[in-house]
Amino acid sequence: MKVAMLSFWHVHAKDYAKLVNEHPDTEIVAIWDEIVERGQQEAEARGVAFYASLEELLANPEIEAVVVDTPTNLHRDVIIAAAQAGKHIFTEKVIAPTLHEVNEILAAVEKAGVTLTVSLPRLNSPSTLAIQDIIAKELIGQVTLVRTRLSHNGGISTTANPNGWLPQHFYNAEQCGGGALIDLGCHPMYLNRLLLGLPVAVSASYGYVTGREVEDNAVALLQYENGALGIVEAGFVNAFSPFVIEVHGTEGSILFSEHDGRVLLRTNKLEEASAQWVAYESIPDAKPTAFDQWVAHIQNGTKATENIGLAVDLTKLMEASNLSVASKSQVRLDSLTN
Repeated sequence: MKVAMLSFWHVHAKDYAKLVNEHPDTEIVAIWDEIVERGQQEAEARGVAFYASLEELLANPEIEAVVVDTPTNLHRDVIIAAAQAGKHIFTEKVIAPTLHEVNEILAAVEKAGVTLTVSLPRLNSPSTLAIQDIIAKELIGQVTLVRTRLSHNGGISTTANPNGWLPQHFYNAEQCGGGALIDLGCHPMYLNRLLLGLPVAVSASYGYVTGREVEDNAVALLQYENGALGIVEAGFVNAFSPFVIEVHGTEGSILFSEHDGRVLLRTNKLEEASAQWVAYESIPDAKPTAFDQWVAHIQNGTKATENIGLAVDLTKLMEASNLSVASKSQVRLDSLTN
């Protein structure tokens, strides 16, 4: 399958290009970039054609699919144009910064009959699958609170990187639609959604430790009808902050941290785990990557229904968080504009 890379704006664009090159059934044949010089450099390094015109690239009938890594604020126009040209689409999260734009994208994808998949990689990790397994077995009873955290030091000044190692355009509010929450916080947000479902309302608070125009420190609180709570944390200003998931319920709790990679369980439902924390041993294998799933969907004529559903909800939660900060109030998800 001949694939075009649409932009190398995102920090993960080269990772996706590597996935295309390593998959036995895909190859990069063309590149377009909203910054011509960057696109030309990538195309030259890879020995493929560069298109200065997105319209011209999408008109090429030999190109069957595209990987979208443009600035987030360009996702709507680029993805809709790709869909209308009959190209299958793999995109970096989020699909778009607002629910209204997402619905426009999904309508175009549905009308064109192409396959869309969004990169939500932590859905497929063994730790996530193990936690889902524990919850499904009702080993912790009714889930009452989920806390998820992902943070790094990309915004911190060092001798090697006076402005931090994140590219400066990741602090551009117009291009990104936000800062730490919409970038890093996407992952703990969709995991919270996976484990607890969709909340009715969101409250968020942003911090600006380094004084940039987007937040580099963020917390979102998710409110559920049954009284459960979700806590999502993200930041660019933490030297040592491992990825963490905590799931607490009426009969027990689950702890996972990447500092040791163990899924720990304590529960009243198991005698051996009632008096102390025990390592959960039934860890599933990782699922195929989102990219591999996308290729398989195209080949099999299937759709990434669960992936798209979670990605839509992710945009709802991000939009509600931004609106909450702007209004300094809780935002109900049913108030978002369709």
